[in-house]
Amino acid sequence: MSAVEIVRFAVRGLAANKMRSALTTLGILIGVAAVILLVAVGEGSSQSIQKNIAQLGANTLTVSSSTSGGFSRGQEATGPRTQARPLTVDDARALADRAAAPSVASVSPVVSANAQTASYEGASHAIQQVVGTYPSYFEASNKPVAKGAYFFNDDVLAARKVVVIGQTVAENLFGPVDPVGRQVTITGVPFTVVGVLKEAGSSSGFQDADDVAIAPLPSVQQSLTGFGPLSQILVKAESADAVDAAQAEITSVLDQRHGVGGAVAADYQILNQATLQETVSAATSTFTVLLAAVAAISLLVGGIGITNIMLVTVTERTREIGIRKAIGAPRGAILGQFLVEATLLSLIGGLLGVAIAVAGAQFTIAGITPVVVPGSVVLALGVSVAIGLFFGSYPANRAAKLRPIEALRFE
Repeated sequence: MSAVEIVRFAVRGLAANKMRSALTTLGILIGVAAVILLVAVGEGSSQSIQKNIAQLGANTLTVSSSTSGGFSRGQEATGPRTQARPLTVDDARALADRAAAPSVASVSPVVSANAQTASYEGASHAIQQVVGTYPSYFEASNKPVAKGAYFFNDDVLAARKVVVIGQTVAENLFGPVDPVGRQVTITGVPFTVVGVLKEAGSSSGFQDADDVAIAPLPSVQQSLTGFGPLSQILVKAESADAVDAAQAEITSVLDQRHGVGGAVAADYQILNQATLQETVSAATSTFTVLLAAVAAISLLVGGIGITNIMLVTVTERTREIGIRKAIGAPRGAILGQFLVEATLLSLIGGLLGVAIAVAGAQFTIAGITPVVVPGSVVLALGVSVAIGLFFGSYPANRAAKLRPIEALRFE
């Protein structure tokens, strides 16, 4: 019996029970689609996070408070602090001293206030983050202006109520109207819009990168946050090669100002963007693998379904198998037919699963744009075919081993 005839018999056998074949195929379809789509979500999440981190640039360092005193610059602390000191504007000025930190290009103290209500001529919008800082922040954080301009050092010194807003804020408050030069009220305080940021084009799924307003530091302190500690200090090194030197200089200055040394743990942390990218990459890779492993369970369930259905099929067609053997059908032909049936079920389910996963990846899922990984498509499809062969081998072998006389007597 030729291979073409074996395939023809297999297709005829599957067509005889269309509903059963369709439901069996559905199990493989769901498994393959789940693997590809969940890996795509993991990859999309990873790329989104990496893009957001990369926006700060490779030569940017972020200094934040660590008032718990538990860790010191990535190493375990040797002892607790009795009195942790918050970051202050004086700390930022000390870091900007070229004599103490020659590798530092700019220093931007930052305070932030979340969920501040802004309004303009009847329109209202809750801005996710209002930032108070210096003009150097725009370059250090890679936030170019699309309309208007930044505010200047004179605006900071005079504590002028001027603000640069993100695209989301502009659209919600002003619509098609040009916001530059117009006055917006933020939590009851009037600010004049001097610029609109270029669209960031990404979000983390929970926080819109364009839903932001940036104003001079003293203006935000006077109106929204008070003159308390800073949220963070954004430091830009002279170049990507000078990041390590800049980090060492920052550490030296802050250690001296905050009394760090000996058994006293640091009350601040320095975040290096390159290190953060490596950490996030490793974490998201683990997350993606976990998602794929969970989805692969459904593939295993689909394989068990194939075994179950093929065993039922062998039982139902025992007399047919006996007749074919009695008229000379070799063992290999019987084995091949049932293996082909199982493989066709898994292959068709796999191909449909790939199509559905690729179509599903065109939509945003939980704020994340999935990115289909070609390797996951090849792997999922290959595994689905392998599952058909593996889980179909036992029923096929059972059918091939039937003795003609026993099969003909079966009722």
